Amino acid sequence: MRIATYNCQWFDHLFDDHARLWNDEGRGGREGVTRAEQTQGLGHVFRALDADAILVVEAPDARHRARDGTPALEVFAKVMGLRTREVLMGFHSNSQQEIALLYDPAVLTVRHDPQGGDPPRFDGTYRVGFNGNPPDPIIWSKPPLEIEALTTKGSVLRLIGVHAKSKAPHGARNEAQAARIALENRRKQLAQCVWLRARVDRHLAARDPLIVLGDFNDGPGLDDQEEVFGRSGVEIVMGEKGAVHLYDPHARLALCGPTAASPTTARFRVPPDGRWLSALLDYVMVSPDLRARKPAWRIWHPFDDPECWADEALRRALLHASDHFPVTLDIDL
Repeated sequence: MRIATYNCQWFDHLFDDHARLWNDEGRGGREGVTRAEQTQGLGHVFRALDADAILVVEAPDARHRARDGTPALEVFAKVMGLRTREVLMGFHSNSQQEIALLYDPAVLTVRHDPQGGDPPRFDGTYRVGFNGNPPDPIIWSKPPLEIEALTTKGSVLRLIGVHAKSKAPHGARNEAQAARIALENRRKQLAQCVWLRARVDRHLAARDPLIVLGDFNDGPGLDDQEEVFGRSGVEIVMGEKGAVHLYDPHARLALCGPTAASPTTARFRVPPDGRWLSALLDYVMVSPDLRARKPAWRIWHPFDDPECWADEALRRALLHASDHFPVTLDIDL
């Protein structure tokens, strides 16, 4: 079975208010890329992945202006001839970016199965404090998608799809504001990861086969704010000292230190000069029982993956489709 996570940058901008694909020469959410180029690029990439289930991060809007992301994704799957033709969504976000699962109903039966108690459901509020400060109330603008999945072989597993808080200092007018906003965003991102790890601990204690996947907007050693808190959000979710660990080989490689060769899953331009920055932001983490099945991970990077580089059409499609690249997990379930 192949399970993927893919952040599709501003997927919502490719549809009108009636869930129809624009697929024209107009501009969407990708700088320098037409809606047709992004639409066709995404279709090419999704077909190349040939996954049984794809966690779509930045899925089409399901809340604002009477839009509905589910039929939009169903239309996309039909137009592109995908076997992942059914859609599962959970709690709606406060943005125009949702978290959705596109899946093949011939392979998987899935349902949205949010967990409550301690910690609370992801559409609620949780209190987290850092460095001796009083706990602050935390919410998710994009609540994680909690999934119970049943395979045709009878395996039951849990998936948690994530789009954690961005740490970018949007709206800053000067360096001081940028530093303050970035630090506050880092605190919120870490608090979300503490909340998520509390849910992970419950599943691991219950011996649930578990996959946590998505865009964490974070990784070991990515920015200076990490020094203030002593670790990244990814390290918190994977498990700190004494905890049962989740595993992702790309995250583990990044943890080896700043001089280690590190894989990347995203490539975007940053101000003021618009140079390209690469970062490891997207992960597929598995519980120890699933790791024992010897799964295989792959980042579909147009420059770093030899097969993607050699396939000119796929390479171009990956660059047109999004500023993130898919991560897949192949596992016997």
